Amino acid sequence: MFPAPLTVPRPMLTPEGQPAMADWSLTPSKVHLNHGSYGSVPRAAQAHQLKLKELMDQNPCPWFMGQFELVATARTEIAEFLSVDPRHLALVPNASAGVSAVYNSLVFAPGAEIVTTNHAYGAVLQGAERVARKAGGKVRIAEIPLAAGAEEVCALVMAEVNPRTALIVVDQITSATARAFPVEEIARAASLLGVPVLVDAAHAPGVLESPVPDFEGFWVGNLHKFACAPRGTAALVARGPQAQALEPLIDSWGFPYSFPENFDHVGTQDVTSWMAARTAFDTIEERYGWATFRNYARELCDYGQALIGEAFANATGQNPAVDVGMQIGPLRLIRLPEGLATTHEDSHAVRGYISDQLDIETAITTFNGQGYLRLSAHLYNSPKDYEIFAERAVPELVRLAHSL
Repeated sequence: MFPAPLTVPRPMLTPEGQPAMADWSLTPSKVHLNHGSYGSVPRAAQAHQLKLKELMDQNPCPWFMGQFELVATARTEIAEFLSVDPRHLALVPNASAGVSAVYNSLVFAPGAEIVTTNHAYGAVLQGAERVARKAGGKVRIAEIPLAAGAEEVCALVMAEVNPRTALIVVDQITSATARAFPVEEIARAASLLGVPVLVDAAHAPGVLESPVPDFEGFWVGNLHKFACAPRGTAALVARGPQAQALEPLIDSWGFPYSFPENFDHVGTQDVTSWMAARTAFDTIEERYGWATFRNYARELCDYGQALIGEAFANATGQNPAVDVGMQIGPLRLIRLPEGLATTHEDSHAVRGYISDQLDIETAITTFNGQGYLRLSAHLYNSPKDYEIFAERAVPELVRLAHSL
């Protein structure tokens, strides 16, 4: 049976149980349960970025002529947050841009193949297919069951590797299915065969205390999701002999340099988000502590999953519990009633309906023809948010499913 909410304690961020909404400029009339998609930026970081924009616009000539030095400083600050050597880290606008930089920089021999999984993010998969098509090769998909454990995942991924494999692309934390993958184990197995690994870690920074595994290969993570940096901030980490092959997506004045300095020259792009990222990290650390966030978000998702799951079970008579194999702190998955959000397009329609009609922002995903509610939490969330969803949204989603 799915656990009743009484078996899961109601978590509290402070002794008074008050959420930290004052630190974020979110619409107060909305219930925000989808931090995992776009995140939210602390007011302090927003204010810092605004000051940087004002400096940029007051005298753009010296700003842009010296911007590469400011980027290098921001890169060092972000590397410190991620506990990596800044010589191994470049800044990019988002995880997809980092993945594309790797795809476009590596040399793929004729007939080269890329191995990934059926949990891969759509844009990352499309990029892999583009690269493989140009090389006259193909993408091999490892079919990973939702409930697969670490050993099974590693075995299934490596079973797709063959002498034509030029790259393995694997999620550290999956988007649609809200689970972790054993990326370190996969990287170790791949290294024995001389196959490079690209880790899509879009959701990892902030969620994991040490998000960048110690391996030779490529890692790309968004800092504007759970790490709460201003949007448009991500890191590309590269170690090993192929790191020096990486080139930015836009040719600029970094051409005399090698990775990562060649990524510091971004022309007239507004990258004040990178420069304000440390303020976001420091705000959360100083006011709450990153360990506090991780513990609170985990407890809050446990509570929300139990509460909403029981509401669905009572309304449908079906068990909505989902075994994701390797659960991750601030993300949870709940099975939706049969027939609801069974395609990617339908999942967007259901999400939009919940937002427009019920004033609740959440994530609706689909995997293997089954629709899911994906919960994600941060410091501004409270148990009340999940109680509102259970009371307001669950009956409406059940009604929608019955109307199909």
